[in-house]
Amino acid sequence: MNDFRGIADRVEVKALRGEFTDAASAERLGRAAAELRAHGFGAEVLDDAAAARARVRELVPEGVSVLTGASETLRLSGIDEDINGSGRYDAIRPRILAIDRATGGDEIRRLVASPEFVVNSVAAVTETGSLVLASGSGSQIPANAGGAARAVWVVGAQKVVPDLSTALRRVEEHALPLESARAQAVYGMPSAINRLLVLNADPHPGRGTVLLLREAIGY
Repeated sequence: MNDFRGIADRVEVKALRGEFTDAASAERLGRAAAELRAHGFGAEVLDDAAAARARVRELVPEGVSVLTGASETLRLSGIDEDINGSGRYDAIRPRILAIDRATGGDEIRRLVASPEFVVNSVAAVTETGSLVLASGSGSQIPANAGGAARAVWVVGAQKVVPDLSTALRRVEEHALPLESARAQAVYGMPSAINRLLVLNADPHPGRGTVLLLREAIGY
């Protein structure tokens, strides 16, 4: 029994981290993409972060207002710099960083709630076609939930998990510790799952596009 329990535990950990063989990962990406499309999302399977970077440039027109999430996937892929540092877009994040938090809270709230585009990653995608996002402050939730006219989510292969229960465990047991360490280093305080968003379907088909990568990136 202990041997069977040990095997089950190892399989469960792999599901949380997304550590499967290439063949299994490809199958899961295909299933997730098919279910996402069935639920009203656009879904594309791309080779790597470079392909996602190029695709985001095609999907997001120059000059539109764009909010990026605080995402390691976007940072590591170069997408964050493309949007916030290139001058091609009306980038929201540099604007809100320049606003005094003490006096400009209302302006910040309005800016982040309803941009034309939100570009972000997620904590998990399920093979059953759901997206799971977690936030400490809650500031990124409105745009992702529907406040932004269009959404693009860039997702590494390791974030695809079998079902919602596994996705929620992945958020708490895998993503949160890593994000807390990043937040502690950057902001001097750990993160927390104060807001949790689960997108099971898109009532406005075509609004959101999920770019599923065949490589692992982010956490």
